[in-house]
Amino acid sequence: MKTVFSTEHVHPRDRFDFWHDVARKDVVDHASTPRCRTTFRAQLRSGKVGAIGLVVFQNSEMSVAHTRRHIAHANTEELLVCRQSGGRVALEQDGRHVVLEAGDITLIDPRLPYLGRFSDASDMLVLKIPRQLMEARLGQTREMTGRAIPLNTAENSLLSASLAMLSVHTQDLSPTEEALLEPHLLDLITLSVGRMMGPDGLRTTPSRSLVRVRLRAVVEARLADRTLDAGAVASAAGVSVRYANEVLADENTSLVQLVQARRLARCRQALEDPLQAGRTVSEIAYGWGFSDMTHFGRRFKAAYGVLPSELRRRAGQRT
Repeated sequence: MKTVFSTEHVHPRDRFDFWHDVARKDVVDHASTPRCRTTFRAQLRSGKVGAIGLVVFQNSEMSVAHTRRHIAHANTEELLVCRQSGGRVALEQDGRHVVLEAGDITLIDPRLPYLGRFSDASDMLVLKIPRQLMEARLGQTREMTGRAIPLNTAENSLLSASLAMLSVHTQDLSPTEEALLEPHLLDLITLSVGRMMGPDGLRTTPSRSLVRVRLRAVVEARLADRTLDAGAVASAAGVSVRYANEVLADENTSLVQLVQARRLARCRQALEDPLQAGRTVSEIAYGWGFSDMTHFGRRFKAAYGVLPSELRRRAGQRT
């Protein structure tokens, strides 16, 4: 992740005002008040995983308010998933109060007002997720905001640990690797948020997310199998082809499209990997389940705008 702003080299009298301007632009529009302006310190870093924006901010003690006036200037097409990495923060939204300790997670909606109180040495990761991607998995999210996702279940612990690694490793991810990671990250978030809502939540929309997770797991495990088809994937996931396609339609894809997209992504990853430079394009394509090189080349160019051989040549020039 790249550093967007740090108070380190800013005069003490200007630190908070400079920080506030950057935070309003890069996180969400708000008003804030520091406990002490002259000793205030902060840093903000940013990155991304596919369509998911990442912001890490570390700051001294302060209070924040996102009001209806700020909503008019906020990006309301995003939802904010917040993971506290250090210190603590108390948040209030839609009548619900949550206190996040290190490792805890919550969902915040910029369409609604909220209040926050950050402790000294607070360290928070914010995922800025396109609303459409979340609501396709969860439905309406208003009742899900301002609730704690504590580290008391396996899926919550896995999600928290995964988010903790994002700020360290995202700068090393290629676009292909980002595309591989994004849906799995969204599915983990969906599982944790759905379970937070209790049995009723899991019986409704999140159950579709569970099916998507199973379908993707089957596809990933059997991508190299050239006989893999929609029927085999659905059967292994325990659902019908019709229902599998209905669930995947939430993400504008289908079983056939999912298998093909994942195979193409794996091939691209291999073609760009200098450690696999000794393998031929055909060997890589066959290894990931393609049986017709003409079909593979045509599909690859349609997906990435370049032939496999040309991509490999460019990757070789970069190394």
